[in-house]
Amino acid sequence: MADLFFFGTLCHGPLLACVLGGDVAEHRVRPAQLSGWAVHWVKDAPFPMILQVADGTATGVVLCDVTEEERARLSFYEGGFDYALREVSVETDAGPRAAELYVPAEGRWTPGADWDLGDWAARYGELTLHAAREVMDRYPDATPAEIDALFPWIRARAWSQMLAKRTAPTVLRRGDGAGDIVLSARSGGFDGFFRLRPFDIAYRRFDGQMSDRISREVFVSYDAALVLPYDPARDQVLLIEQLRFGPLWRGDPAPWVLEPIAGLVDAGEAPADCARREAEEEAGLSLGDLVPMMKVYASPGYTTEFFHCYLAICDLGERRGGLAGLDHESEDIRSHVLTFERVMELLDSGEINVGPLSAMLLWLARKRDHFRGETGAARP
Repeated sequence: MADLFFFGTLCHGPLLACVLGGDVAEHRVRPAQLSGWAVHWVKDAPFPMILQVADGTATGVVLCDVTEEERARLSFYEGGFDYALREVSVETDAGPRAAELYVPAEGRWTPGADWDLGDWAARYGELTLHAAREVMDRYPDATPAEIDALFPWIRARAWSQMLAKRTAPTVLRRGDGAGDIVLSARSGGFDGFFRLRPFDIAYRRFDGQMSDRISREVFVSYDAALVLPYDPARDQVLLIEQLRFGPLWRGDPAPWVLEPIAGLVDAGEAPADCARREAEEEAGLSLGDLVPMMKVYASPGYTTEFFHCYLAICDLGERRGGLAGLDHESEDIRSHVLTFERVMELLDSGEINVGPLSAMLLWLARKRDHFRGETGAARP
């Protein structure tokens, strides 16, 4: 059995236990140093890299007596980051020790500042741990290339789990469900850009009794930021139109729908920043301050998808709509600038048939006079 030297995130005990599939005995993990190497942050990324430096010293830990199964799990996890093993000699409190080291592919990363494990743990530890759980859920079926391609989306799902902790008030509804829910995952499902996870659940009913065990599936999606641009001086709203796969697969003969600007919230990204980014990409709009609207689950009966909704007070000027979207995301988007009255006619006729846009327009209808009053454009 070989030893492995870790210099970065796998020095974090909870992450190492997650990757290995269980806690590691304390005596198997020893502090170690590797001369002739240095550890840096990868530039503009939340993880480290190691590179050879003549007068450098890399500080880390050695995992002793690594089993074949542990080695396979570690290589599966590290393979997604384009790392390969290299033999080295490290110094421990018991003297020199032969070990293997995960080294990044040459030229893959650009080094940044000196690495700081404590700083990483405070800023990214929880996010990385959530993402690692999904990565290891795919062991051993996925390939490193598949993990690498999906990793931004895996991290985005991890970020949504962290955002979920900022839950809504529980004045009327039941609050913390600790002890009231017995949840267990089942094998199977689907893992891709989206996930479908089967599970069993029993929960405490409103009469105080535990329910029977129920078997269900959940569609694991992302958090999304939605923004409705509104010009109170001209009383105009900007909407976008695009082909949507849900209506298509439902059999709707008109699967092009009217929506607010929207996009998936990237890992570590503030939802408001996502809304601004998407406004640039989908409509060529540069937005400033945003007005929070509602924060809502899209369809809580079966999906984790969650919407952070904003109103953008802006100057739509002489805009008459246009075409936009990112080619590498296969986006084909048309924007429309319409009067508020016309938009509400479309809502009443049913041509606006997307729930989030309907809710955002009704929210604006309640607040519209306030925003128009601030610009001196309120109706007499």
